[in-house]
Amino acid sequence: MEADSRVKPSQRVLVVEDEPDIAALIAYQLTREGFRVETAGTGPEALKAVSRDIPDLIVLDRMLPGISGDGVLQRLRAEVSTATVPVLVLTAKREQEDRIEGLELGADDYLTKPFSPRELVLRVKAILRRASEAPSSGGERIVRAGPIRLDVASHHASLKDVELDLTPTEFRLLRALIERRGRTQSRKQLLESAWDIEASVSDRLHTRTVDMHVRRLRAKLGEVGVWIQTIRGFGYRLKVPEGVE
Repeated sequence: MEADSRVKPSQRVLVVEDEPDIAALIAYQLTREGFRVETAGTGPEALKAVSRDIPDLIVLDRMLPGISGDGVLQRLRAEVSTATVPVLVLTAKREQEDRIEGLELGADDYLTKPFSPRELVLRVKAILRRASEAPSSGGERIVRAGPIRLDVASHHASLKDVELDLTPTEFRLLRALIERRGRTQSRKQLLESAWDIEASVSDRLHTRTVDMHVRRLRAKLGEVGVWIQTIRGFGYRLKVPEGVE
């Protein structure tokens, strides 16, 4: 099977999985699709691999020896150099709260074991596509709301000229809120804009996914975070104070 022409030759995926058979299966599937793949079997090995060469995406199992997947994810998000690296979390835990914890720590998506190798490949491609998407119009495009500035082309965000460490998902979520400032958006609309997911608004996990990311985004925006208003029973809107452009 020929590699997908849409996969850039430079795209590198780090697979962190302590079960050799599963790690080999994931690596095989991703390699067939044109990705360069490295594997790690423990939390410490994963952190060493990232320190040597930051990957374009990490497939991260939550249950790892040495340092748990959650611990690895926390360290990645705490470092400026790795704060925005996309992460797809793998978990054998089926409980809803356990999956939500991974998203709350900053994962971009999750997949529950056992999973379809094809679905994993599609998730990886979708995350990378969203992370590297170009602006819809040619040339540089800047989106602003008061002191918040988003450079859509480079995916850089700043607040009062200080760079914000946003994950790709947080960036897309903030962009969706700014572009529709003043208008209430349902959680379903935000899922479609930021996650490219079509989901029922009655799906509690998806509802909590949006809520957790909004909470993280508010914290990163500091005092401006209150501009993201909760519309109870529906969704969110970005309300910029009068007199602020």
